[in-house]
Amino acid sequence: MQSKAPYGAAKAGKGSFDPYAFFTHPRTVLRILSWVFSIVVFSCIVNEGYINIGSERLLCVFNNNADACNYGMTVGVACFLGSICFLILDVYFPSMSNVRDRRRAVLLDLGFSGVACFLWFVGFCFLANQWQMTSPDELPLAQGSDAARAIIAFCFFSTLSWAVLTLSALRRYLAGSQANLFTWQHLEPTGGNVRATPYPIANGATIVTTNPYQAPPFTETLDPKRLTQQRPMAPAF
Repeated sequence: MQSKAPYGAAKAGKGSFDPYAFFTHPRTVLRILSWVFSIVVFSCIVNEGYINIGSERLLCVFNNNADACNYGMTVGVACFLGSICFLILDVYFPSMSNVRDRRRAVLLDLGFSGVACFLWFVGFCFLANQWQMTSPDELPLAQGSDAARAIIAFCFFSTLSWAVLTLSALRRYLAGSQANLFTWQHLEPTGGNVRATPYPIANGATIVTTNPYQAPPFTETLDPKRLTQQRPMAPAF
């Protein structure tokens, strides 16, 4: 019996999409949670993050510091858009047949998740400090106090979610070669007497296969005689 491969190690070139496997995968759940957390942060700032006291000028509830509200909104919107982009990337990742594209996708995920985790941590510390410095006189009738506490709390939750996503991307990158994420080993073994090559071949050559649906698209055709004379090379990153 063959064990079920995790989502992301699916066979490239198939183009099949399993919604249940995708939305129940832990990485997808974390991305959706991060997406929701970012919505809560910037929506709370937009709706209740500013107050006016005896004038038409709006003041930030975090110690009247406009930079605090602007920082929270900027990071929230950026991570909101980033979560959507990486959800779409996760959908197309199993169908990527190019080695370099798969590696770049994982590196992009790792870099963005790490930066987002750092920015959320800085935002949590910054907003918590500004809220601690806010005096009750600056918030008559405790205006915006509940929203400010919610913003700080969800900044902390976002830090945790993006930290886990960073570790997940790092683990996926380090185990890429063994898990066949960056090589041609995710293709099914070919039948007959055709020799399967698990590594990408230089000069734009392609793998000879008996099944046309297993071959990566937009590749050149290589003479089988030349293929048998060429030694497999390690995957070039």
